[in-house]
Amino acid sequence: MAISPFEERYKTEMNAIFEEENKLRKWMDVEIALAKAHASLGTIPKDAVGKLEAASKKVKSERVKEIESEIHHDLMAMVRALSEQAGDAGKYVHLGATSYDIEDTATALIFLDAIGLLEKHLSGFAEVLRSIAIKHKKTVCIGRTHGQHAVPTTYGLKFAIYYQECLRNLERLHEARKRIGVGKMSGATGTMATFLGNGGKIQAAVMKNLGLAAAKTSNQVIQRDRHAEVLFVLALVAAMLEKIAKEIRNLQRTEILEVSEPFGAKQVGSSTMPQKRNPHKSERVCSIARLVRANVQIALENISLEHERDLTNSANERVIFAESFIATDYMLGEMSKILGGLEFFEENIKKNLELTNGLIMAERLMIFLVANKNMGRQEAHEKVRQLAQDAFRQGAHLRDVVKKAGLGLSDKELNELFNPNTYIGEAERIVEEATK
Repeated sequence: MAISPFEERYKTEMNAIFEEENKLRKWMDVEIALAKAHASLGTIPKDAVGKLEAASKKVKSERVKEIESEIHHDLMAMVRALSEQAGDAGKYVHLGATSYDIEDTATALIFLDAIGLLEKHLSGFAEVLRSIAIKHKKTVCIGRTHGQHAVPTTYGLKFAIYYQECLRNLERLHEARKRIGVGKMSGATGTMATFLGNGGKIQAAVMKNLGLAAAKTSNQVIQRDRHAEVLFVLALVAAMLEKIAKEIRNLQRTEILEVSEPFGAKQVGSSTMPQKRNPHKSERVCSIARLVRANVQIALENISLEHERDLTNSANERVIFAESFIATDYMLGEMSKILGGLEFFEENIKKNLELTNGLIMAERLMIFLVANKNMGRQEAHEKVRQLAQDAFRQGAHLRDVVKKAGLGLSDKELNELFNPNTYIGEAERIVEEATK
């Protein structure tokens, strides 16, 4: 039975990339690349490479675990299992390398695969955001600042903002590729001493074979700032998803109810309150986002290893790498489904625009007085502020209070000034340009 929910409940395609079997295969890929580099320099027989490649296909994870239970070293267990299958070529396995030459280089390969999958899913999510932004570019709604009604905006603009942030996160993932797609073959302290003067050539050949860049400097490990950067980008993606999920949760409140995440015909909202339509999927996204952010702190602490390295990063990286990628991928899938079935309640959107009896149009009135009634900006602001406070205290519509104030505004001007649908500025153009 699985202990982690990421093994079952929150499992995605990403799991396969971080499973032990795939890690084992990546380790052996690096070992074979190392053997090819040696063979190209004549330090091992050329036919040894073919034998090692054939042997790697016969290695079973069960045998590796059996050896590890005896020697308590997972990488060396793989080396012995591979050597067992390779016959006389087994003596060339792991020649000149230290464990993290193999492990960190394999981790780079795993990270690149994981980033590739995440880029694919994030690109798909961006298209979901883009389509909603375009569809609702004219859907006028109330904007809120400090939890209070501000001035009108559009749902298209809300989602165009999310779309642009999503594109920035795609850029960040692409940038992170350059710094995480790096391997090493430099030995116990980074000096390449075991390669007897051929270290630079061997490292270059190994990385070329694997499609990685070679670390210009390293000690026993690839420096952990690279991994921390990737996890930070994942946290930014998670934060974006939480931002959208939180907005849905707030807009789904009973008192607001402008949008709602989809609710299935047989879905149960509460074990005791049959009427409930809880936004539990959005809440789940917000919950998991906290986990991804928390893992960044661990990754940052892993940067400051002692001297040429200690082992304090190793155990937690077995958790935080896979967990962060799987969690982020899961959230992307959930949010794509939520937004794919997002419900809009047009009547409530319109009702909320009128909820404050025209107070949301106070800014527009102030600007109009400055532009058309020869008032200074500060004078107009104070005048409208007073009228707005009067309207609030009286429970009256601001338009009626303004009409009685004798500001010389015609009914036609007042009707236009207090029409929220005509006060969205350049929102439509902004959405169109942002979603090109």
